[in-house]
Amino acid sequence: MMGVIDTLHRWLGGLIGLLLAMLGLTGAILVHRRLWIMVPHAADAPRQTTEAVAARVGRLMGDAANRPEMIVFGDRDFGLDRLAYKGAAGAYADQAGNIVAHWSSQWQRPELWLLDLHQHLFAGETGETAIGLAALVGIGFVVTGAILWWRMRRTFALRLWPQRMSRPAIVRHHRDLGIVVAPLLLLSLVTGAVLVFRPLSALLFGPAAPRTIAASLKGPPPRFDRLSDTLDWPGMIRIARARFPDTEIRSLSLPRKGNGLITLRMKRPSEWLPNGRTTIWFAAADGRPIAARDAADLPRTVRAYNLLYPLHAAEVGGLPLRLLMTISGLAFGLLGSLTVWTFWFKRPRNQPPKRARER
Repeated sequence: MMGVIDTLHRWLGGLIGLLLAMLGLTGAILVHRRLWIMVPHAADAPRQTTEAVAARVGRLMGDAANRPEMIVFGDRDFGLDRLAYKGAAGAYADQAGNIVAHWSSQWQRPELWLLDLHQHLFAGETGETAIGLAALVGIGFVVTGAILWWRMRRTFALRLWPQRMSRPAIVRHHRDLGIVVAPLLLLSLVTGAVLVFRPLSALLFGPAAPRTIAASLKGPPPRFDRLSDTLDWPGMIRIARARFPDTEIRSLSLPRKGNGLITLRMKRPSEWLPNGRTTIWFAAADGRPIAARDAADLPRTVRAYNLLYPLHAAEVGGLPLRLLMTISGLAFGLLGSLTVWTFWFKRPRNQPPKRARER
């Protein structure tokens, strides 16, 4: 049995080790992206008063010819609003609504193509599915690795780097470092896998969790209205703040796939999710509020599910959690790359039979 586990662990590691290494390294870089995005006014304090946001939205959305499809508003860690236009175009705007950076392709912004690589492998939903499958295999690596480590536990010695670049030394380093960082690896892998494959939430929150989450996060029925060119955009912000006065305005989106609904997402103080789940939908034809959802009223299961992304992306916990997830990502990079190298290039040579060696 142990031989089967060892063989599966080695072969699967040799086949997808580089993929896991890439996901780990890009994740480690992305958790600190707000520190290395070099754009003017990125360190500005966000202006979240009702009138400040209303004025900014009115300026950015008022011109129908240059209206973005989505605005993600700045926060205390990154003081710029990110605008998304048709295709892959986008821009950053300061707290007065002035455009400070513009791009026509994600390849012009390293933080965008790195995020696309980490989440989709540049392949949309297909790449996201592949990443989810890799995360599931990674969970298997952690479990089987712990089993294999147990029989060799008396030889444990923690090293950040192999003592020698020989295959036995690398295997020992892999085994001992892996058991130390196993909790962090599981945190990254389990949260990532459940975010990709929502039905897996049943394993964390109970059999009814996927159905409860889907029903609770479903928006109102679509309306087949065309987007008006004369909407009162500042008025929508005022309506939202009157309904939820303690919220932070997080994003504003035009109707998607012709559903006729404008979506305004907000974050209440008790929420960990960066963009929150508190939402108001407005009719695209006249800007009337159609429906609202208060994150505080969501079922406990859904609120627990909403914690997965902030934990995975280290969006809570400040610097300590970012450092822990950085360690997780770097460990993935080191373990995965050395696994592939030893499997394909440092494999033991076939020994001749004993009699032949004696002759």
